[in-house]
Amino acid sequence: MLLSDILSTALAGITVNKGRAALTMLGIIIGVASVVLMVSMGKSFQNYILTQIAAVGTNTMDVFPVGFEKFGGNLDSLTFDDYEAVKRLSTVENVAPVILVSESAHYGKEEVNPLIFGTTETIFPNYSLKLESGRLLDQSDIDGARFVAVISGQSAIDLYGDANPIGKKVTIGSYSYTIVGLLQSQGSLLLQDLDMPIYIPFTTAKAVTGQKYLSYMTLKTIGDPSLAKQDITQLLRQRHHISNPADDPDKDDFQARSAEQITSIVSSVTLGLTVFLSLVAGISLLVGGIGIMNIMLVSVTERTREIGLRKAVGATPQDILLQFLLEAVALTFTGGFIGIVIGLGMGWLLSALAESVLGDFPFIISFSAIFMAVVMAIGTGLLFGLYPAKRAASLHPIEALGFE
Repeated sequence: MLLSDILSTALAGITVNKGRAALTMLGIIIGVASVVLMVSMGKSFQNYILTQIAAVGTNTMDVFPVGFEKFGGNLDSLTFDDYEAVKRLSTVENVAPVILVSESAHYGKEEVNPLIFGTTETIFPNYSLKLESGRLLDQSDIDGARFVAVISGQSAIDLYGDANPIGKKVTIGSYSYTIVGLLQSQGSLLLQDLDMPIYIPFTTAKAVTGQKYLSYMTLKTIGDPSLAKQDITQLLRQRHHISNPADDPDKDDFQARSAEQITSIVSSVTLGLTVFLSLVAGISLLVGGIGIMNIMLVSVTERTREIGLRKAVGATPQDILLQFLLEAVALTFTGGFIGIVIGLGMGWLLSALAESVLGDFPFIISFSAIFMAVVMAIGTGLLFGLYPAKRAASLHPIEALGFE
């Protein structure tokens, strides 16, 4: 029997009952759409994070007390003398101390609650912050512990509207500061809004808070970031009298983390989540495959006389087997194609929603996920369609013709 005849007969078989065929494909559609959506969104989110890190630079490093990330950990471990010692290392530059001031900012009746950084002028190049108007903090502000501030774009809008904030006053806690600089809009970095913080001189923050320890310090590494991290770790362990020959991070009262490390962590976590969610989504394909098998068995029973008639006029068992396999594959392939379209459409919509919240968030189409989804759909049709097809092919023509 010609392959074209078998193919046309198979297509006719699945289009006789369009409603049942559509419901049969639903599990395949959901499974394929989920796989394509999860993998593509995983790649999109990974690309977003890595682009953010690259914008700052992979040689950026933050050093913070262990309690900064670990609940119950020590927050009072980094001293001002630690900052001075780290500054003298040959493998680092642009070291900026940070004291976080936990106060709200007021202007008239307006109030915002941004992060308020007590820091030095070196923090701005470290985070790739650029000036829109006015000036940045300088060494004279630090030396004189002046009550001046550099404000980010969104905080300026929230406090002053469309007015130029340069020269205006802002009250932070109980103290009044003069705005000397306005930063360009930066969007977000690692889900942190960079258009909200306010920056005041490090010495001023130290004086008004009475804080005896650093919240953290940020810096740029020179050369290999791993070498700089090793130098910082050895220095701080020596200064903090920490014996840690096994290099156990749980014994340290500080953490040094580079952007390069964050890139590796983000890649690993994103890959793990994507694989896990894809496996969960793949369960829908399994359920869809079981549905395909069930419907094909019902179809074999309903079309027993048709099978007997076709065998009586010369169709071989291989022709019958191929016909029902093609019907199963046609169902899963069509469902897979619809699922790919739905998955890409939902991914595009979610990316557009994420872009409205996070800024630039391009949707990355995963062609490997599409290829994998197509292979899984066809494989599902072959796997779950084989038993019904073999059952149809094994029917005896005399018994099939006599079936009621």
